[in-house]
Amino acid sequence: MATPFSATYSLQPPPASAAMSAASKEGSRRSSLAPTASVPDVLDRPRDKTRSVDVSRSALQYLFAEMVSYTQGRVSGISDFERLLSTMGRRVGVRFLAMTAHRTQLASNPKKPQRETRLLKTLLWLQSTFWKAVFGAQADSLERSTESDRSDEYMISTNTPLLSQGLSVPKEMEQLSVEAFTAGIMEGALDALGFPARVTAHSVPTEAYPYRTTILIKLDASVMEREAALGGP
Repeated sequence: MATPFSATYSLQPPPASAAMSAASKEGSRRSSLAPTASVPDVLDRPRDKTRSVDVSRSALQYLFAEMVSYTQGRVSGISDFERLLSTMGRRVGVRFLAMTAHRTQLASNPKKPQRETRLLKTLLWLQSTFWKAVFGAQADSLERSTESDRSDEYMISTNTPLLSQGLSVPKEMEQLSVEAFTAGIMEGALDALGFPARVTAHSVPTEAYPYRTTILIKLDASVMEREAALGGP
């Protein structure tokens, strides 16, 4: 685990002239960042009227690269690495679900909020609305296993996963899937919705999409029993 992860981009120091210019403008910049009547403080902005992303792609990828680097120094193997990333993702998934569900209900039917209780509709919502809220675009596909003994398995696939595209994984750790963090997000969301499952991430690269990832959802037996009692998914 000695080889560190590296982002696919680097931060270069500004030239001396630019640094001096930036220093001379620091005072005015700080004053411009202060809340004004026309630009409210971020804590005063309405949380239910967010129409665009609040964090840039590069900032999110940089933050995730730091999270991976932090995790690397606290694990002893790939399985522990993915487990810890998944645990971190679960916490994000539970909280993001609460915010996304709240905004969705407020926009559609705020007086009579409803929550979907059927499996297939819930998975479709996660693959579309929830995934878009988290990553800015819907996942590319939702599939169910065609094997008779794996009817409790569903797969959400994305051709261009946002997080792993910002990382360069060492060759000796090529089996590691940093998208275990994404799997954790989905596992936390499913659990909070009442559909407990074991969720894992698997890299399935193609020539056209080298970062293609499949999120494998293996539902708990209680979920399948409930669906069978309701007439199937």
